[in-house]
Amino acid sequence: MNKNKNKRLVFRTVILSILVVATILALYINAQNKNPILEAGDVAPNFMLERLDSNESIQIDQLKGKGVMVNFWATYCEPCKEEMPYMEKLYKVYKDKGIEIVAVSVDKNKMVIENFYNRYNLSFPLVHDKKGTVMELYQVVPLPTSYFINPDGTIERVVKGAITLNRLESYFKEILPKESEN
Repeated sequence: MNKNKNKRLVFRTVILSILVVATILALYINAQNKNPILEAGDVAPNFMLERLDSNESIQIDQLKGKGVMVNFWATYCEPCKEEMPYMEKLYKVYKDKGIEIVAVSVDKNKMVIENFYNRYNLSFPLVHDKKGTVMELYQVVPLPTSYFINPDGTIERVVKGAITLNRLESYFKEILPKESEN
């Protein structure tokens, strides 16, 4: 019996030691992470990705002067599918008032994204973050996550999760360029 108790004690000690080392390592890695979480008031990080619906590229810095919604989504994300029709409906209304939507797909397969885009009959710019670099830059968790960016390039609001039509319209009004308000 003593032999079994000694084995259990050694086993428990090893497990406890591993947990302590893992905790210390996790704390060290988190302390080394110098990227703060993006929030309202921060300057939106610039990125450039190619549009899937044309041969053009979109660069966030080139959209200054417009209100911009950067929406991170994926075809397998059910809440993403729910908000896409709202985005399309309001894009048609607000595009000429100075609002731009940049839908950043984090899917791996370009063809799946294009099929989704066509099935939902979307007209706003769609880009593919195939390597996940922009998703990492914007520190996106969970999907969908949307960043509403003021015409001056600062983040007005970060919304994690799906957005209703009414909320989306109120967020668009927050980032509407001043000369467009009426």
